[in-house]
Amino acid sequence: EAYMRDHGETARGDIASIAADLNNQKLLFDSDRPDFVRRVARHAALRGLVGAFVFDTSLKRIDANITLNSKIAFRAPTAEALARADKGELVVMPPGEGGNIIRALIKLTNYPSEYLYVYRAINPSVIDQLDETRAAKAEYDQLLQQRSGVQITFALMYAGVSLIFLLAAIWLGLWFADRIVAPVVSLLNGARRVTAGDLDTKVTEIEGPGDLQTLARAFNRMTYQLKEQRNELMTANLQLDERRRFTEAMLSGVTAGVIGLEPDGGISLVNPSAFSLTGMSESDLLGRSLAEVLPAFAIVFEQAASRVSGWAEGQVNMRVGTQERNFVVRVTTEAADSDDRGYVVTFDDITELVSAQRNSAWADIARRIAHEIKNPLTPIQLSAERLKRKYSREIQTDKQIFEQCTDTIIRQVGDIGRMVDEFSAFARMPSASLETQEMTAVVREATILQRVSAGDIEIDVRIADERISFAFDRRLITQAVTNLVKNAREAIEARQHDDQAMKGRIVVEAGLDHHAPFIAVTDNGIGLPKENRHRLTEPYMTTRVKGTGLGLAIVKRIMEEHQGRVMLDDAPSDFDGGHGARVTLIFMPLLEEQVAVTA
Repeated sequence: EAYMRDHGETARGDIASIAADLNNQKLLFDSDRPDFVRRVARHAALRGLVGAFVFDTSLKRIDANITLNSKIAFRAPTAEALARADKGELVVMPPGEGGNIIRALIKLTNYPSEYLYVYRAINPSVIDQLDETRAAKAEYDQLLQQRSGVQITFALMYAGVSLIFLLAAIWLGLWFADRIVAPVVSLLNGARRVTAGDLDTKVTEIEGPGDLQTLARAFNRMTYQLKEQRNELMTANLQLDERRRFTEAMLSGVTAGVIGLEPDGGISLVNPSAFSLTGMSESDLLGRSLAEVLPAFAIVFEQAASRVSGWAEGQVNMRVGTQERNFVVRVTTEAADSDDRGYVVTFDDITELVSAQRNSAWADIARRIAHEIKNPLTPIQLSAERLKRKYSREIQTDKQIFEQCTDTIIRQVGDIGRMVDEFSAFARMPSASLETQEMTAVVREATILQRVSAGDIEIDVRIADERISFAFDRRLITQAVTNLVKNAREAIEARQHDDQAMKGRIVVEAGLDHHAPFIAVTDNGIGLPKENRHRLTEPYMTTRVKGTGLGLAIVKRIMEEHQGRVMLDDAPSDFDGGHGARVTLIFMPLLEEQVAVTA
């Protein structure tokens, strides 16, 4: 061992000296590699080394390979040795089993990734003598220990054989127990997986007859049936979900209101049209009783619930905001053959339809009234005038009363005649004869005629700069503007009856709003009622004592002939403090080429 240490120290000194020299030869390494290799060879020969190598970190390139003979080859150092060398250590590796080469490794510090690796040979005879000495000592030690070891060996053999028999017995018992318990454990694990939702679980069926095989077979059959039933339920749920989405899409697209009811009348489903028609929000309807939120509908629902067919229909009136609306309500059952059945309520706003029917009926009545009354009016008026002319000079007593009576007859006959003319105009209104004309000129002419008879009422005309030309009936539009201005005058006169100091004012506007022509008449009269304002366009609906209720009805029919609409609003807040009314006629939007700016 001292010999080995001595050679190790020699190898340590040699590699340290060579490394010190090579660290100073970095320039030679980079510029003249062959000369660098010869320098390494001289170091190896000078120190009696059998091998000297310079290699990089990856061990893939050996920059200097110096060996004494071809039998000596490069043997890569271990990763541990490389790691120690990276830390700056000089690593000496003793010869391995049967070897006589001492190896030394050091990292060249002036090189990025180069190592110096040298071999030093040891005399083989010395190695052999060392091996023989070690073998003799080991044999002596073995003989020295055999004296007490024999007894221990026999004791261990006895204990080992006993342990083997014991372990064999335990193993055999466990094997039999496993044969019995394994199927039960398999069933238990399978049940746990099924509980967790894994219905693909299968347990192994034991071959041969027995209760465990029957139980395993029943378990597998049960899981198969559960899986099939789950698949059927999932398919049914998908179909129900698709049907629900289709139903919701269909309900959202219909204009009629639809409400789904529970058997007790609770609201469970409402489509968007139902919210719009009733003027209520989702929180107002969903989850609440139909009788609570829509008592008018509940009457029809109670009729359906009391019938075997589960069907009922009715027409109800309900206030939506400030307006009275007419609805046709139908109630049907979801499942007439079930006690626990829900209901579907469908309803639609027929206010406009009822109004149209009422207009049609009133038109027929007006035609009959005009026909029956108009014929005798002229003879009555002529007779009254003749009586006045013939007898006013002859009557000496109560002459004033006579003249008052004849004047009253003539005046009242004139009023009745004007009413009959309005009846005739409403009942026999001709279809619009549409011709392309300039609207603002028509409005200006119609307003000029009204200014003449307006008295002290100020009529202000505000016409837009655009020349608005489109197809309309000049006579009907003139009549509509005349009716609106006449209504405005009467509203102002009604207010002046209570406030004689009030200055009457009417503003007539004409122009475009988002390419739609409009005519608006604003007055500071008594204004329009807040409730059921929409019914003012129906025949014989009026808020004035002497009104016939046909003015706005005629205007509405004129606008319907022109595919337009009539808007009834309060006067703007900046117009006499918002006191009064504003009636707007809105026509269909025009194309851009139909609008020209006045130069």
